[in-house]
Formats: sequence, C-alpha cells, structure tokens
Amino acid sequence: MAPEPPLLTMSGITKSFPGVRALDGVDLEVQAGEVHCLLGQNGAGKSTLIKVLAGAHQPDDGEITWRGEPVALKSPIAAMRLGIATIYQELDLVEGLSVAENVFLGHEPTTARFVVRTREGRTAAAALLKRLGHPEIDPARPVGELSAAQQQIVSMARALSHDVRLIVMDEPSAALDPDEVDNLFRTVDSLTADGVAVVYISHRLEEIRRIGDRVTVLKDGRAVAVGLPAESTPTRDIVAMMTGRNVEYVFPPRTADRAGTAGAQPVLKVEGLARKGEFAPVDLELRPGEIVGLAGLVGSGRSEILETVYGARKPSAGRVTVAGKPLRPGSVRAAVAAGIGLAPEERKAQALLMLESVTRNVSVSSMSRFARAGWIDRGAERRAAREATRELSLRPDNPDTPVRTLSGGNQQKAVLARWLLRGCRVLLLDEPTRGVDVGARAELYAVIRRLADEGLAVLLVSSEVPEVLGLADRVLVLREGRVVHTADARELDEHRVLDLVMEGSPTS
Repeated sequence: MAPEPPLLTMSGITKSFPGVRALDGVDLEVQAGEVHCLLGQNGAGKSTLIKVLAGAHQPDDGEITWRGEPVALKSPIAAMRLGIATIYQELDLVEGLSVAENVFLGHEPTTARFVVRTREGRTAAAALLKRLGHPEIDPARPVGELSAAQQQIVSMARALSHDVRLIVMDEPSAALDPDEVDNLFRTVDSLTADGVAVVYISHRLEEIRRIGDRVTVLKDGRAVAVGLPAESTPTRDIVAMMTGRNVEYVFPPRTADRAGTAGAQPVLKVEGLARKGEFAPVDLELRPGEIVGLAGLVGSGRSEILETVYGARKPSAGRVTVAGKPLRPGSVRAAVAAGIGLAPEERKAQALLMLESVTRNVSVSSMSRFARAGWIDRGAERRAAREATRELSLRPDNPDTPVRTLSGGNQQKAVLARWLLRGCRVLLLDEPTRGVDVGARAELYAVIRRLADEGLAVLLVSSEVPEVLGLADRVLVLREGRVVHTADARELDEHRVLDLVMEGSPTS
C-alpha cells in the first residue's frame, strides 16, 4: 500500500509587508496524529506562518496541500471548513457568554425556525469537554469565570466542534502553572491518539522534549531546520539554530577592572521585584560604571524585568530605588525623572518616531530644556541633538535626517543619544543589536563599553549569550522567570549559560 501523504504540507511560503519580508520560502510538513513544534525567537516569522495557515494572511508565493491535494486558504472560515483551527495566545473567547455558547459560537444548534437549542448545545459541549478529559467544566458557566487553563480547554472544545483535524496552539502554556501544564499535555495526548495533529508553538524548550514529535525552527523568516526529531536533537543545537550564534562578535577590551565599583553605592537597587505570572522576586544592585547582563531564553522574564524597572509595568511586589530614593511603582515619568532610560527591544514600534527627524527623536524626552515662554527654541534643540549624536558617531551627521532612513545601528544610536541628552544615570538595554549588521554591532559594543567607563550604569538583556558575556561584568541567568545563577561574567562560558537556562535550578 502507498504511504499516506502528510496531512499538511506548506512549501516555499513567502509573505512580505511594506519594508519587511516576514517569510522567505518556508517549508512545513505535518503528519496526522503528531505534535509538530514550531520554534523561533520573536520576529522569526512564526506568527505570520500560522496566520497563513489559518487563512488570515494570503501568501505571496508557495503552495499548501491538505491530505495531498493543493488548497487555497482564502479565509479563516475556509481553513476551518478543511479542519484547521488556531488557538492564539490571546484567546478569542467571549467572557460574557457561557461555555456552551462559546463552543458553538457561529454554528449554534437551532430548530427549523432558527431558534437556538440551548439544552442541545450544552449537552454537546459537555460531551466535547468529557472527550478532552475535563467533565468538571460546566457548559452553562460564563467563560469569564473560568481559569486560564479552563479557557484553553474551552477553545479546544470549540475547535473539536468543527471536526478539526489540525490544531495550532500558540504559546498555550504561557499563563499556566505546572499542574495545569500537565493537564494540557494530557489533553494534547488524547487529541493525537484520535489522529488529530497539533502544531505547538512555545519558547519553553523543555516542553518540546515532553510533548513534541518533530521540530521546525524559523529564524529571520526562513526555516533553518524542518522536521527534526524532537527527542534526539540536542537542545544546544536547537538554541543555536534559533539564535544564530555563528555571528562574529568583536568586543572592546575591558579598559578597567570593574571590581573597583564594588565599593561604590548602588545607583540602582532592585529588591524583591516581581510580577505575578511573569517573573519571581528579583534582587540586584547596579553601580556606576557597571554593566550587568540578564541572560535567558525569550519568555524567561528578561524584558519584563527591564520594563518593570522602567515603570512600564507595575510590579506585584518589591521596589526599585535610584540613588537611595524609591520610585513610584508603574510610573515611567518617575523613572525618567530619576535618571532611568530604556532602549526597548522593538525600537521602531516602541522608541522611535519614524516619520520625524533625528533631532526630534533625540530631544523628545528633554523638551522642557528647550522651552522658551511657551515655544520651543528649535536652534537650541537642533544643536543639542547634533552634539549628542556626534558623541556616538551617528551617520549621516545631519540632525534633520528622517530617522526612518537610517540603518538599524544608527537608529539605535539615536535612541541612546536621547538618553545621553537627558542625562540618565541608568541605561536599560533590551536586545541592543537586534537587526544590526556585524560592523555596526562592533560600534555599538564600543559605545556601550565607553558609556560604562564614563560612569553610566547599564542593565543589559540579550538573547545572544556571547553578547551578554562579552559586555557584562556580572550576569544573572534567568529560567522561567527565576534567577537560577549569578556570577562574574569571566566565570561563565556560553555552554555553561545554556545549560543553566535549560536545566538550571535556583542558586544563591
């Protein structure tokens, strides 16, 4: 007998948006009854690929086959009719409706006169919930009263109500505790035992070992590995494919022994800082002239810690002090006034005014210094911006240049110049060289090291372990929102850090 064709094949899928090639010839093959894990860092193309699969995006090129036959997924309805359902990380349930009403939303059981058969819907929903191993969920209960784990089950029941054959799960365990994750895995096992395929997206690589059959890895819109065996592929190889650590790193030498900073008073002190569901209590001190790195995989709580220190997120516990003075929790205004600056991970979306000039991008956090009786001294603003950008060798040397026309490295310099002009004492750097070429990376490394040598305190986050080890004086290693190890950067190497982020346990 001829072998069964794959349930789903996506071949050479490309998708572009203005200025961005999100997918560049991606392949994906999924067999019936398997858990196929889709991995990659933020921006790798995972979300775009699953939206193509869900019918929400139309590919520019490539072919999709379903059970061996070419198909066109023109809409989410077309995908659902084939048997493809997507459960996004942000669940699209209606909290005010009951479980049963959510399960059959859009295809409610009705009479010949289109009257909804409420009892029949609840009975059918109960049968689906029992199939998923959760008969305790009441079909009549409002979804808004359920836990996050129970809402995940309701989303799966809704998918099964369409006779689905493939379910895409986008970070399904992100908001679940360990017991709930175990229940989720039991549910996935029961689905695959019935022949349902699951495309499973997660940043938690240890889950891939527990639940996955095969792995496809995306990086920068390309599939760098397709259909690897999840159980036998070394974790270190997967991390290498995700992060692409074969980049050349050129770090300036440490110009001084930072041990001398140990006697200085901390400019930044974080005590028991925590956010429920994101990261456990964190303690750290940062002294003038010191670079402290946070190392860990995406989803480990690194960026969330920086944003909480900056006041963009309100902590559930703990406090932040700058030069001995506590900050008001959850207040960016208070953080900036105290001398904290943030260069965020997504600089184009979160930091830059893309349609404005370099001058306006650099001066935007210091406008009060250029105010003159109700108007802005444009000449003084421009001169200050030029001085700040020249200090960082931003090119071209023209403050009137639209920031959107700059390279990634020079856009990052514009963000750094903003905080230099503001006179910040603590600089928070989240993925400072993302989207920056090798030559510009070396320049940025030199800038960061020089700023520290001049007394700036730097808290650094990077997905690339060599970058953390090459720049930082001390490193905090994070795993699933917890600090599992703290050490001098010179005491660590890349393999040791990767072992800790994958398998580490909290240490003092």
